[in-house]
Amino acid sequence: MSTIVRTLVAAATFSVALAAQAQGVTGDVQAGHKKAEMCIGCHGIPGYQNSFPEIHKVPKISGQTDKYIVAALNAYKKGDRKHPTMRGIAGSLSEQDMADLGAYYASQADKTAPETPRTANTAAAALIEKGACASCHGANFSKPIDPSYPKIGGQHADYLFVALKSYTVEGNAMIGRSNGIMAGIAKQYTPAEMREIAKYLSTVEGELKVVPQSRFR
Repeated sequence: MSTIVRTLVAAATFSVALAAQAQGVTGDVQAGHKKAEMCIGCHGIPGYQNSFPEIHKVPKISGQTDKYIVAALNAYKKGDRKHPTMRGIAGSLSEQDMADLGAYYASQADKTAPETPRTANTAAAALIEKGACASCHGANFSKPIDPSYPKIGGQHADYLFVALKSYTVEGNAMIGRSNGIMAGIAKQYTPAEMREIAKYLSTVEGELKVVPQSRFR
């Protein structure tokens, strides 16, 4: 792993640890179930697609950690993640709301990913190594070193590509994600390389899923 990547990972871990210590809000699964009514119209439909900033499948969030759900919602609320719809939703949520939603989606985890992921092809393996992806997201991409980092194994390829690319966007009020750690990593890659990474990660057996809602069947 390069020195710069080691430094970025260490800095990210330290800053996230400080943020985690500052929270201390306990989520309630049942309360989160009720509050998720605002989420299931997109995240509760298998294969549902988002058209912003380009067409891609809505990410699987059932099975993510509660800390990641809270971290992501806070990022949308603060504008660190630029997505008009998600910012509008997150902006209406209190810390307790976010904690409840996190508890609810974390409670839907019902399997454990294999310790060793499927072998990547030569090109994907080199790109994964270049970005030291496993050093933050876990060797199987489902055991992040900090629970506020996402599980990415088995996530939709088109979403992973859009998410990775968003870290390279600068100076756009509507599109992009402000995260110095991920920006430094993502900017190493061409769009074609990002797609290669995303394609591989989507084939890894993970812990994420979409929980279908009967009303949408």
